[in-house]
Amino acid sequence: FFPTTTTDHHTLRSTPTNQPHHIHPYIILYKMQTIAEGVEFDTIAREWRCKWSEEKEKASLVATQKAFNDVCDKVKAIDGVKDVQRVVCGGCFDFKIITSLPADKFDAWEKEKFAPEEDFLEALKKIEGVSQVEAQTFTLMTILSSSSTNGEKAEDPPSKKPKLN
Repeated sequence: FFPTTTTDHHTLRSTPTNQPHHIHPYIILYKMQTIAEGVEFDTIAREWRCKWSEEKEKASLVATQKAFNDVCDKVKAIDGVKDVQRVVCGGCFDFKIITSLPADKFDAWEKEKFAPEEDFLEALKKIEGVSQVEAQTFTLMTILSSSSTNGEKAEDPPSKKPKLN
């Protein structure tokens, strides 16, 4: 998917085969993945996007939201879904749905062709006033979050904190 370094990408650990519940003899432990030095990620997202029109009192935007509502339950059912976000820009007329998963769960969804992506994108293409229907995959990494700071001043990410001896 993304070129990543093998350092800390994953570690294979052997476990005895006589474990209860038929545990597979190899367990993959996922850690932070690295694209380049200092550029780590733990989340991969798939974005579905299009442009909508102001014509007919933004009827294409309304229809676009309804099209997503039709597949929303299928999106919620994707194994490992962390977040589903909607971005709407009234200036450039963007409509985006961003579905994010932990990096170690993303490959399974990719093998399923990002279902229900095909159904949703085809529905968008049929809406009058909708154009530039596209999909894109990218990584996400929370660098700063107000929920992680409890309303206090945010701290530097762990990789930037000075090390104490």
